[in-house]
Amino acid sequence: MSLAVAGACATFTAAHAQDATSSNSTDSMTSAPSVIVTGIRASMQSTMNMKRNADGIVDGIVADDIGKFPDTNLAESLQRISGVSIDRSNGEGQKVTVRGLGPDFNLVLLNGRQMPTTDLSDLSGRSFDFSNLASEAISQLQVYKTGRADSPTGGIGATINVMTARPLDNPGMRASIGGKALKDTSNDHLPGMLKGDSVTPEVSGIYSNTSADGRFGVAVSASHQKRDSGFNRAGLANAYQGPYRGNQVKAGETLPQPGEPGSQNITNRPGPNDLYIIPQNFGYSVNAIERERTNGQLVLQFRPVKELTTTLDMTYSEQKIHTKRNELSVWFAQTPTSTSSWPSGHVVAPLTYQEVYNAPQDISVIGGDYGTKTKNKSIGFNTVWKASADLRLEFDAHHSTAESGADSPFGTENNLSNASFSRGTTKIDFTKELPVLSMPAADLVNQPIQAAGSWFHNSWQKATVNQAQAKGSLKLLEASDLNFGVSYTDSTNRSTYSNVQNNTWGGASKASDYPASIFQANPLGSYFKELNGHNAPELFGSLYTFDFATLRALTAKATGNAAGYLPNFASADTDRELKEKSSSGYLSFGTDWDTAIPFRSTVGVRVERTKVTSVAQVLPGTAVVWGSQNELPITFAGSSYSTQDASYTNVLPSLSLDFDVRPDMKIRAGAGATIGRPRYDQLQGGLSLGTIVNYFTGGTASVGNPALKPVKSKNLDLSWEWYYSPQSLMSVALFHKKMDNYAGQSLISQPLYNLHTPVGGNYYNAAIGTGGCAPADTNCIRNYILGNFDGQPGVVKTGVKADGNLNGNITGLPTDPLVNFVTTTYSNQKSATVKGAELNVQHMFGRSGFGVQANYTWVSSPTKYDNANTNDQFAILGLSNSANLVGIYEDDKWSVRVAYNWRDKFLAATVDASNRAAPIYTDAYGQTDVSIGYNFNDRLSFQVEAINLTNSTQRQFGRTEAATLNVTQAGPRYMVGARYKF
Repeated sequence: MSLAVAGACATFTAAHAQDATSSNSTDSMTSAPSVIVTGIRASMQSTMNMKRNADGIVDGIVADDIGKFPDTNLAESLQRISGVSIDRSNGEGQKVTVRGLGPDFNLVLLNGRQMPTTDLSDLSGRSFDFSNLASEAISQLQVYKTGRADSPTGGIGATINVMTARPLDNPGMRASIGGKALKDTSNDHLPGMLKGDSVTPEVSGIYSNTSADGRFGVAVSASHQKRDSGFNRAGLANAYQGPYRGNQVKAGETLPQPGEPGSQNITNRPGPNDLYIIPQNFGYSVNAIERERTNGQLVLQFRPVKELTTTLDMTYSEQKIHTKRNELSVWFAQTPTSTSSWPSGHVVAPLTYQEVYNAPQDISVIGGDYGTKTKNKSIGFNTVWKASADLRLEFDAHHSTAESGADSPFGTENNLSNASFSRGTTKIDFTKELPVLSMPAADLVNQPIQAAGSWFHNSWQKATVNQAQAKGSLKLLEASDLNFGVSYTDSTNRSTYSNVQNNTWGGASKASDYPASIFQANPLGSYFKELNGHNAPELFGSLYTFDFATLRALTAKATGNAAGYLPNFASADTDRELKEKSSSGYLSFGTDWDTAIPFRSTVGVRVERTKVTSVAQVLPGTAVVWGSQNELPITFAGSSYSTQDASYTNVLPSLSLDFDVRPDMKIRAGAGATIGRPRYDQLQGGLSLGTIVNYFTGGTASVGNPALKPVKSKNLDLSWEWYYSPQSLMSVALFHKKMDNYAGQSLISQPLYNLHTPVGGNYYNAAIGTGGCAPADTNCIRNYILGNFDGQPGVVKTGVKADGNLNGNITGLPTDPLVNFVTTTYSNQKSATVKGAELNVQHMFGRSGFGVQANYTWVSSPTKYDNANTNDQFAILGLSNSANLVGIYEDDKWSVRVAYNWRDKFLAATVDASNRAAPIYTDAYGQTDVSIGYNFNDRLSFQVEAINLTNSTQRQFGRTEAATLNVTQAGPRYMVGARYKF
């Protein structure tokens, strides 16, 4: 049975929830008086019936009425399902993890069709962003957890089918219009300059109608939502420096050894074999988000005869996100004058860390203002023909696109970095929930803020899917059926990226170029009131905001470099395209067996052939120029394109058994193989260099491998399901996945393009020797080279900066050392297993109106990240236990739902923000949501909703739980709405 057929059946069940749903119902259930259930209970019963009548292990959510899905965000609905966890962005569900497999390994379909997706925050991912879709036109979500021959490939964790309303499934005229007023309290926790509207609107409507003879149907839905919100974050933008061993000796980069100068300032120094990390770039940021989301769908259906149904549908969504941010940050240079205290343990991060400087350092005051827009369009045609009582045929085709790009003259991401050169002793205390930064000597009055560096990014991405599917079902004899089908999918993903950057970190202008009023001081601690440490007396007191457009124009005028303070829309530094063409066919045979324990068996196989073509722009590096204290930007010149092809074939068998142990009890077992395709960055050919060479760590580069095979998983599933009343069930599911061909990430240190760095060259060595500079004192080294070798090859002094240090460029010469680039590449080299269990309970307490839903998912894998290992490692991302507890009450007038969702800590990444091999963990998180509905009459209803009612905060950490990487505070959001049915 196809996904579309299963959806139609479940929708039919939803519309007739009062009827007996199958011959498996108990005698007591079928002989009881007919009771019509509506609202939440109808949704629960329909969802339970969908699970009960499906082949394989299926979960889902069914809307209790047309245009009324239980959550405003589909990802937040999915998190209520056992085995499903979500990733949040700005306090809202965005992407899903199923059974421990992350977003890239879950396939999302719209009405059984593979959908393209674009995400500028992750140009290389395959994961679907649910924030693009409103829930008003969604009739149900189906989560297929076991592999099936008729399911498109790509989902190892699950295949998630999003079903929209179809008029012929709901005969007659049905229409509703709704409106909500949204109050997001996170908007209240922003500086006045960044705040959006206090209350924002959401409006939606749906109209569905069929002709009197049932031959024609039309459905139209539309919604528009605006949300002004924000989040405030404290953390290490470049993660921690290191890791280092306690006995490691590398001047300027590690803690002083016992007996060396500065060692007396270390409390509980890490032991010789202990691993430790040191903070690098720490800051506080406030972020304002203005989001507008518009969705629309048109469905036309024609049924000339009852055996033939044709459907033409068009779907459109647009999401605009405008971001304003301000940040205050500092850079730790790892001086030998540091003072630090450490916990006990073999892998440690400092409890407190302080540095003292010989010359004033910069306090960075950063701001950004940028906008993005994502459009999704899909047009599809479907026809279903019941050729006879035994033969059913279906054809489906669609053309769908997703496109994301800039919605601002300043590009898709940008920052103006400004600085006051007045920082002396700087300390950070990690012992509190909010890391506390103190700078007692800072003086932004006598050393006003001036322009420093800047960067203007512009990204664009477009994905296209053209797909045609033909399938059929043939009934054989009395108890068997044969399902078959073929499909062809042509998908393209293209992304471009450009960067305009000014590396004038020592100062690009004078403070006198700006009016005194342009930088506004705000009480920093007030933006982190939910975090312990926000009122610490030593916390630096002010966070500065400014109007981005005004400051950009003033800086461009002061520097005479207008073009350098705008993004490059005309051409791209990086241009990549990946094409995948897949042809597939499947065959499955199902039989009902009338044995002592009746059961159904389904055996199937899917064969798929995929061709991959990678086209990538290559930008050769020509020089390395030391233009600021710790960073050496690369000069690029010229470009070329490389094209690579590869192909692979997969044979994917599947077997499912469904035992009717009792009329109200089932046992299911399944085995099969599924695949998940690699990420686009893993497949994409073409060598890409990072734009900056770091003074301490060198350069970075990456190159993909188009010949990568998909991850192949061999799956075993077992479940027990007890349907002990019309709206109640208990189930336990066990699963085991053995996955091969994971793309292992390899980090290779190598020179590229014959690029040389002045660090370690003749001028540098003279500064260390004759000049007496310490290797960590980059200002001393630069001053010596610019002061003594100006005019010699590669050295150009351009003046004196506001802090007294010399300004200029030092270019790597052929006699200087070659730059070592840590190059990331991929190959099929890893295997992993995941096993787990799901416990699910749904219970209604008779006719009292009270009910409860509860589930718990346990997942485990022997492939774990070793925090004490400094090498590149492979581990499964997103693996975590999760739980849901939902309390329900409903009567003729009131419906109340209180939901608590919890997810345990999980590994979010194995590479940090500086592209170093290091773990990033997301801490355990729990959130409480409440919704209350009141039916004024049969047509008019009112709703009140509260999301994140307890104002939970989020945190990420590194190699130890004490190694805070970032903490984020957002806030609850409240909605009050009304809905009218015609």
